[in-house]
Amino acid sequence: MGTTSRHDAWQAGDSYERYMGRWSRQIAPLFLDWLDVPAGLDWLEVGCGTGALSSVIVARCAPRSLVSIDPSEGFLVKARANVPDARVAFQRGDAQALPADSASKDVVVSALVLNFVPDKQRALAEMKRVARAGARIGFYVWDYPGGGVEFMRAFWRVATELDSSAADLTEDRRFPFCTPDGLRAMLAGTGMTADITAIEVPTVFRDFDDYWAPFTLGAGPAPGYCTSLAPDARQRLKERLNASLSPREDGSIHLKARAWAVRVNVG
Repeated sequence: MGTTSRHDAWQAGDSYERYMGRWSRQIAPLFLDWLDVPAGLDWLEVGCGTGALSSVIVARCAPRSLVSIDPSEGFLVKARANVPDARVAFQRGDAQALPADSASKDVVVSALVLNFVPDKQRALAEMKRVARAGARIGFYVWDYPGGGVEFMRAFWRVATELDSSAADLTEDRRFPFCTPDGLRAMLAGTGMTADITAIEVPTVFRDFDDYWAPFTLGAGPAPGYCTSLAPDARQRLKERLNASLSPREDGSIHLKARAWAVRVNVG
C-alpha cells in the first residue's frame, strides 16, 4: 500500500465524525435546500459515511425510500446508529458498481465522496444509469484547490514548512479537479451538464485542543500523516501550528469551509 492510500484510511466512524463529519453535517441541509426536490421520492446515496447527509434527507426531504451505500463497514455501523429510520437501508456497496437497477431512483446524491473514488467517470456514469427520466443528481466536494477548508489548509501549511515531503499528501495537489471547471469537464465525459454553486459554513473550534485532537485520530490524510510522525516531530508540528493560528479572546478559533455543489437534471 502506498503512502497516499495509507493516509486515506477513513474506516473509523467516530474518528471521522470528529475530524470532518461535524462540518459535513452543516453543509448537508444547505445542499438539500439548493437541490430542491419534492417529498415522497426514491433516493440513492453514494458513500454515506457516518450518515451526515442521510439524517438530513430523512429529516427534511420526506423520502419514500433511501438506500445509502458505503464500502466501509465501520462507517455503516455508525450510520445505522445515527439514522434509525425504517425508510433507510444502509448497504455495503461500491460507487463504481451501484447496487441498484437502471432507471430506478428519483434522486441520486453523494456528499464529499467523489474525490476518493478511483474511477470517477465510472461512478458518475453509474449515478446517471440508476436515475429515472426527470430525476435529479446532486453531489458536493470540498474546495481543496481553492483552500476552502481553512482548518485543513492551516495544518498542511505548517506541516510542509517542517517536512517538504508532506506536500505530496495535500488535498489541493491530489484533487485538482475539485473546481467548477474541473467538475464540469468530468461531467461532460458522461454527457451531463450541471448547475454548480459554492456552499460555505463556519468551522468554529472552542480552543486549540478542540482543533488539534482530530488530527491525532488517524482518520483521513492529514490525521494519517500526523499519527505517522515520530513523537518529537508531532510535538513540533503541534507547537508550530498553535503559534500560527489566531484565536479570539476566549480562545476559540473561527475558520470556514467551502464546498462546490453540483446539480444535474436527468433528461
